[in-house]
Amino acid sequence: MEWELLPLPLFLIISILLNSVIAVAGVLPSAFLTAINVSVLGLVPGILVSIVGEAIGAIVSFILYRKALHRYVSPNGSRFQRLRESAGAEAWFLVLGMRLMPFVPSGLVTLSAAFSRMTLASFAVASTIGKIPALIMEGLAVTAAMQLTIGWQLFLVGVVAITYLVWRMRQRSGEKM
Repeated sequence: MEWELLPLPLFLIISILLNSVIAVAGVLPSAFLTAINVSVLGLVPGILVSIVGEAIGAIVSFILYRKALHRYVSPNGSRFQRLRESAGAEAWFLVLGMRLMPFVPSGLVTLSAAFSRMTLASFAVASTIGKIPALIMEGLAVTAAMQLTIGWQLFLVGVVAITYLVWRMRQRSGEKM
């Protein structure tokens, strides 16, 4: 799709809606949407739109997980148990900390927070503040990658893909990386 040809208000609405869909799905990476935002709007405006989109997406996910899914399923595994059992400042700092960690899946953090005693407002603030550094790094990485020739871009994609595959294989075998 030729994103640059869309009228700016329509582009912004589509970007924010896509961020919400990605957040609700819980497993899709939003880095590609940040890349589109930065390439169409520029570094700072692209990152700002991504922050707004991710914040709205996290809030929508939190509400949906809490209202709709809570009736049907409640996570009971040991992962994120501390967050599910926390409230107040402890829950706020746990969400903030997990959002700052690059390899913690956003969907799991949101799901765990939705099943905690944390308020929506507290989650929204902690989640948004925690996502800002990651989105700035994504935006800078995309800007740098767009300056590379296609050969180097493909090489980087290959390195990331291989690293991810090795990580997943080691994770499945029980080895911690």
